[in-house]
Amino acid sequence: QVQLVESGGGLVQTGGSLRLSCAASGRTFSSYAMGWFRQAPRKEREFVAAISWTGGSIYYTDSVKGRFTISRDNAKNTVYLQMNSLKPEDTAVYYCAAGWVAGTAEANFGSWGQGTQVTVSS
Repeated sequence: QVQLVESGGGLVQTGGSLRLSCAASGRTFSSYAMGWFRQAPRKEREFVAAISWTGGSIYYTDSVKGRFTISRDNAKNTVYLQMNSLKPEDTAVYYCAAGWVAGTAEANFGSWGQGTQVTVSS
C-alpha cells in the first residue's frame, strides 16, 4: 500500500488558482493510477480527476474540464492538480487516491490521503 499526503489547499477568491500536490511514499508510485476526489459539506465525495500510471489516460468530471489539470511526476512520486478559475462550488476537502486502474469510480482506488481543504470565497 502507498501512503499519500496532500498539500496546497487554502483560501482563494473566485477566479483564483491553487495547485494541489500529493506526495506518495514507496518505490512503486509509477505503477499506480492516481486520482483526485472532493467532498463538499453535506455532500457525497465525488470524482474530480484521474491519471493513469503512464499519464497517457486522463479523466475529468465535467464541471472541472477546461479549468483543472491533473499531472504527475513519477521521479518525484508526486501528482498535482492545478485548479484555475476557481468557483465557490469548488469549495471542498480534496483527497488524493492511488489505485491500479485509472477511472472515475472510488472503487478503483485503494489508498487515500487525509485530504486538504480548498475554500473559494465569492
